[in-house]
Amino acid sequence: MRLHQRFARLIAASGPISIAHYMAEANARYYDSRDPLGSAGDFTTAPEISQIYGELIGLWLADLWTRAGRPARVHYVELGPGRGTLARDALGAGRQFGFVPTVNLVEPSRALRAVQHARIADATWHDDLSTLPDDAPLLIVGSEFLDALPVHHLVLTAAGWRERRVGLAGDKLVPVAGTRPMDAAVPATHADAGLGAIIETCPAAAAVVGEVARRLAQQGGAALLIDYGHVTPRYGSTLQAVRAHRQVDPFAHPGDADLTAHVDFSVLPAVAAAAGARWMGTVDQGAFLRALGLAARVEALCRAAPASANAIRAAAHRLAAPEAMGELFKVIALGSPDWPTGAGF
Repeated sequence: MRLHQRFARLIAASGPISIAHYMAEANARYYDSRDPLGSAGDFTTAPEISQIYGELIGLWLADLWTRAGRPARVHYVELGPGRGTLARDALGAGRQFGFVPTVNLVEPSRALRAVQHARIADATWHDDLSTLPDDAPLLIVGSEFLDALPVHHLVLTAAGWRERRVGLAGDKLVPVAGTRPMDAAVPATHADAGLGAIIETCPAAAAVVGEVARRLAQQGGAALLIDYGHVTPRYGSTLQAVRAHRQVDPFAHPGDADLTAHVDFSVLPAVAAAAGARWMGTVDQGAFLRALGLAARVEALCRAAPASANAIRAAAHRLAAPEAMGELFKVIALGSPDWPTGAGF
């Protein structure tokens, strides 16, 4: 049965469901049933745009590991590793400097695990963070992982704040305001909100960052999380759906389109600090990649493959230019209190 039909039956029987319920179940079905990446899929992520992206992240990890004293045992962890492209490129770059960690991939999708195994055969796979090894420092990478976690919406109606939910209009799934008052859940800082204002939150992202921070505080290591989002709080829904490389109605194709929302980076430093980790900082992706040597790596690749120079430069521009991914995407880093600060922060 198509997920749209299942949702329609559930809503007809029990009433509207939360945005978070809708997003979580839709993305679980979507990712478990396909490889969504590349020109034949629905979207393209940064690691698939250019090998430079993964290579520079690998060098960041190797440099940090070296300055931390080159611990003999360390675990590489990737959250939502896609096709395994980032892990392959990062580990390949780090290997040149003696950085050879065990590899742990957090990936519940059976379809994507099969693709990843072809590129990173010696990895250990995990459904979530709870089964990660606890015997050595962790170096954690999450690229475009937090944006796929389910969000909650509150909307200001004439009757007060209500949860924004998914209901039915005929046979269509549509956003609707719930009936339960939610005013007590809204901080006084939102007293100036206008009618129709939407507050979007992602408790799941806070939970992930909190668990990562707790692990780092206990085991040592660092985490690098990269995603699109904003660093100051704002109103409005950022829920979006992509299908066949085009934005579509996020309520039209549940289970057959990629659902994401912008990450609110403003709330995450406090989450990390409360769990005992040190927040290294938040920077734009473009600035981060340039600080790691993007320009030099581009020129080296162009010299090695002059026939591909235009494509190499175009990919680097897409990753780092302000009008492309360079400013919309943010890079955050956190680490154990006794580990050094990573390059670029």
